[in-house]
Amino acid sequence: MALQKKDREFRLPKVSYLDFKTIEMERVLTGLFERLEHGGFPSVFRDKRELTVDKFVDDIIEASHKFIGFSQNRDIVERWVETHLMDIVNRGKRNQAVAGPRPLHGYTYRFRNPKHSREYGASQHLYQMLHHARNLSGHRAIEHLKSFFFDGFNKITRELDERALTDIETATLLHFLSQRKDTADSRATGDRFPPVCIGAADLMAEDIQRLLFYKSYMPRAVMVDYLKLLLSFHLALYHLRLLKLLPAWQRSQNGDPLCAEAACPMKPRNARVPQGDCPYQLGLFVDLTGTADSAPATLAERSADGYYRQIPSFIRAYFSAKKLDEFAEYLVTRNKLIRGLGKHFSVGELFALQSDAYREEREKFFNGRLVDLLDSLKDDAGGLDEDTAALSKLGLSDFDTYIEILVAQRGAFHRGYIVESLDSTMLKNRSGALLAQARTRNAPRRFVLESRLLEVLLQIAVLRVDDNGYHTAEMRIEDLLTFLRERYGLFIDQLPPDNGFTSPSIDDRKALRTNVQAFTARLREIGFYRDLSDAYVTQTVVPRYKIAGQGAAT
Repeated sequence: MALQKKDREFRLPKVSYLDFKTIEMERVLTGLFERLEHGGFPSVFRDKRELTVDKFVDDIIEASHKFIGFSQNRDIVERWVETHLMDIVNRGKRNQAVAGPRPLHGYTYRFRNPKHSREYGASQHLYQMLHHARNLSGHRAIEHLKSFFFDGFNKITRELDERALTDIETATLLHFLSQRKDTADSRATGDRFPPVCIGAADLMAEDIQRLLFYKSYMPRAVMVDYLKLLLSFHLALYHLRLLKLLPAWQRSQNGDPLCAEAACPMKPRNARVPQGDCPYQLGLFVDLTGTADSAPATLAERSADGYYRQIPSFIRAYFSAKKLDEFAEYLVTRNKLIRGLGKHFSVGELFALQSDAYREEREKFFNGRLVDLLDSLKDDAGGLDEDTAALSKLGLSDFDTYIEILVAQRGAFHRGYIVESLDSTMLKNRSGALLAQARTRNAPRRFVLESRLLEVLLQIAVLRVDDNGYHTAEMRIEDLLTFLRERYGLFIDQLPPDNGFTSPSIDDRKALRTNVQAFTARLREIGFYRDLSDAYVTQTVVPRYKIAGQGAAT
């Protein structure tokens, strides 16, 4: 009793390029480098050798004229390479291996070991979000990322640019670039699908441009870490938004006209209400106390639970989109459906195939699928399990019955992987986390705003843009709270308007005040807070870097 491949297939890049698995952002960033270098394509390498710590140290020792003193201290060099330069999988275990160098420079992708550095489509998803962002903001973000990550190396002479100010780690990696060459894998063309939420792509592109404006003001390693956290943050926000958006589209049997590229209300350069009247805005109540037994933590657990409970309906909608995509291709081959101006059917167009206009063809197609599915699920005695038998007798259409049985058979499997994927994109219990969970069995998850992620968002918040360019400016605490709420859907001093939250009770109001106090204390700890008096209006967030009207706004 096993599902056939055509029934098990789930991944649909039109919804997300991400194959829902646990991802490591260092490997995602390394994967993004090769796509930045080759215009979205992956790489083909001429040299197939696998990188190891020993081999890399051997190369350093051989180049003793470049690295004076290294050959006399091999043990120290090995420890330095392993802890500072390399991303290690299964660290400390017998099967320890090198995934690749840490993503300190764009060309580090040339040294990665593909079988140990899988990033499950995350880099392709990020690149396509930037590629399709409106008003060329994504293209500018791509160019800015390339300028930052690929500096210090002359592509023509293939030599290190001595004028570039690079740290010792980056300089060591750059020295070996000429030893490995690659070309774009143009055979791996594929379709470049626009993101379902174009506004999320616009927001990410704008944030990247703003953050990279600081590249001359902070150490390179700090900027790399900031970018890694920012990309992970936006990857998480995009997929949390999908948990709301995709089931809504499936229920309405169409895409939302407000989500069309020309109609999307997202305007990330607006200082106020940058998301406009988007009906799929996020509302995450984040705990700032850092303790799992606090009143704000209880509210944050409730907020996280509301999103994770949407995963089953998301799986049903995702399965529906995938199978309707297969149905659309079938109709094209029968000349009963014509592609529009685009080369593919959008997700909204796929859900529109649930309408009565396609009922007869849809039922014929899925009747055949359903018969095959039921045959594959029969046991040795020729019977079905109770759940499948009950679903087949509900009197639903063949399409709905087919989807419900697939969800019953595969829903728990996919839910586990989606939970793992969301946990990893939100960096659960790690530096820069948006999610926390106590290390006890079945402990509830809760949304948080860990200090490192807060630093990144603060750098973006205090950088303003106007007709004269970018500049930093102080912010009042209440304006910062509004910024986080309206731009990203992060609620600290208010309850989100969805996920079952209603008007706050007296206890809720006490919890909100506690959360704001913890937020203020966190700002003070990381050095962004100034309090001139007890008056609320004098409590401000102070930029770490003073920038006055530099760089034209583009």
